[in-house]
Amino acid sequence: MLPLPLFRSLILLSLAGTAISSAAQTASFHHAPDSALSAKDPLADDGSAALAGQKIYLEKCAVCHGTNRQGTGNVPPLTHGGVDAAPDGAIFWYITQGDLKNGMPSWASLPEQQRWQLVRYLKSNIAGAAMPATDASVPPARSNAPPPRAPFTDYRFEKPGTLRHITLTDLPAPYASESATNGPKIVARPEGAWPKAPVGFKVEQLATGFNNPRLMRTAPNGDIFLAETSPGNIKVLRGISSDGKPMRVEVFATGLNTPFGIAFYPSGPNPQWVYIANMDSVVRFPYKNGDLVASGPPQHLADLPSGGHHRSRDIQFSPDGSKMLISVGSHENVSDDPEETNRADILEFNPDGTGERVYASGIRNAVGIAVDPKTGQLWCSVNERDGLGDDLVPDYITHVEPGGFYGWPWWYMGNHQDPRFPGKHPEFNGKVITPDVILQPHNASLELTFYDGRQFPVDYKGDIFAAEHGSWNRAPRTGYEVIRVPLHQSGHAAGEYEDFLTGFVVDDDSVWGRPVGVTVAPDGSLLVSDDGSGSIWRIIYTGK
Repeated sequence: MLPLPLFRSLILLSLAGTAISSAAQTASFHHAPDSALSAKDPLADDGSAALAGQKIYLEKCAVCHGTNRQGTGNVPPLTHGGVDAAPDGAIFWYITQGDLKNGMPSWASLPEQQRWQLVRYLKSNIAGAAMPATDASVPPARSNAPPPRAPFTDYRFEKPGTLRHITLTDLPAPYASESATNGPKIVARPEGAWPKAPVGFKVEQLATGFNNPRLMRTAPNGDIFLAETSPGNIKVLRGISSDGKPMRVEVFATGLNTPFGIAFYPSGPNPQWVYIANMDSVVRFPYKNGDLVASGPPQHLADLPSGGHHRSRDIQFSPDGSKMLISVGSHENVSDDPEETNRADILEFNPDGTGERVYASGIRNAVGIAVDPKTGQLWCSVNERDGLGDDLVPDYITHVEPGGFYGWPWWYMGNHQDPRFPGKHPEFNGKVITPDVILQPHNASLELTFYDGRQFPVDYKGDIFAAEHGSWNRAPRTGYEVIRVPLHQSGHAAGEYEDFLTGFVVDDDSVWGRPVGVTVAPDGSLLVSDDGSGSIWRIIYTGK
């Protein structure tokens, strides 16, 4: 019998005979007609048009495409790629026509001048800016939604120290509630708003002003490597001064294609390479401890499936250094088309990029992967599918079995079949692995890390911390927090998790922060990147 990941790959391949290469956008930019390609922008020489377009963008577009054009949820970024290369008229045509099949509404109701101002902004190099802060004198909007059905929750009830445990018996039937489109409006941090941690912990703002700060990894010498994904940068933060700020911040590398994952190789105190997982490739830079700027150009090692809804790739090495593991999310929400070949998988390579194979499959979007330093076990943090209602399908954190199949797209959470594939692949019934920790549906669980510092209480040792970026397919919203998964010093999860860092949501409509990355600083404090406010937060243990 073929291993399940290989069997799934063969099924996808057989649908078209060969794997079909997919790109995020075609050269014709959403098939714009010739008349649109030749249209001239009447505001091309208007120096104020881009700034006017920025204001319109923040009001109309940022809720889906992100305040900094970085993308949110399943919406691709607008900071590079097809928009850069497209003719002005094609972009104007697409804004006007929309594309409901892909979730893009028509903006024909906007005055023509405003649509051209949007074009000028999208073509400009003006950095995205946060929307004005909510007036602190105005009380936040109150939700009219009823309280959530336990054990599910939403932002109104997230509180540091609250323990949660969702089981399979808690899952509702598909379509028990309507599927919401509820992307967040990103606003500036209101006066007095600050992340909240459990009693005994203090939260400081280590640094701010970053452009789309995403995954972070701590180098063996204690430097913090940060991926600024949209602009294509890797930055390095060194040291923490007496006033709680980085002593140095440098650009290690730039010009990368949607970088996210970062790993040091070989493991141990003296790595020779920094590996970067781009959206479409794995590259590595020569490295020695203390390098703040790459000493040489990137070396291309392997191509990865590119484009689609999920563009973040994470990277880890096996404990013995013999294998490189890369997470690749699905192209679509739910699909078994050939474009999904080698997607919704964790892929395995040799460290030089050869020997590609599927390590584990059916994992819709394992944005974060990490190896437990105590056990050597690979774990992942997964964004599950959308469209089945507020409380389906739960995101999850789990250890990963080599050759394991986790259900996507046909099944979920063990033997639950997705109703969009009725009767398909009954042979997987009973063979889908149920994850260790079931999280709130649509939480958007991103990077995870194992706490190996000495500052937090001893019962935190070895536990998982994970960033929950926040929902867009749920009403009311959930996530926008950092959670703790206790492993009880055993390397095994019992299914529960704890709200750890909250306070990023303003009201039903607005949020000011979205956690993405988590890593442990050399002093044992926990660092959290936040691409909503462009900040890195530092959580310190101060006492009982």
